[in-house]
Amino acid sequence: MERVSVSSSNIASVGHDSASQTLEIEFLDGSIYEYYDVPEYVYQELISASSVGGYFGRQIKNVYGFSRSG
Repeated sequence: MERVSVSSSNIASVGHDSASQTLEIEFLDGSIYEYYDVPEYVYQELISASSVGGYFGRQIKNVYGFSRSG
């Protein structure tokens, strides 16, 4: 999955696969997590948020199922 770089103190890049509704987040420590059943609009709001980490904490973390992939 192709990811785009974001400006964040904790998140390096974010990608989304609309077919599977999988959101992939690479953190600055190198870890990569996949979040499941994430709609396209959530991805769009995430990458355009004034605070990417804040949006992640409020709208994604502890909301969607996930697994660590890297």
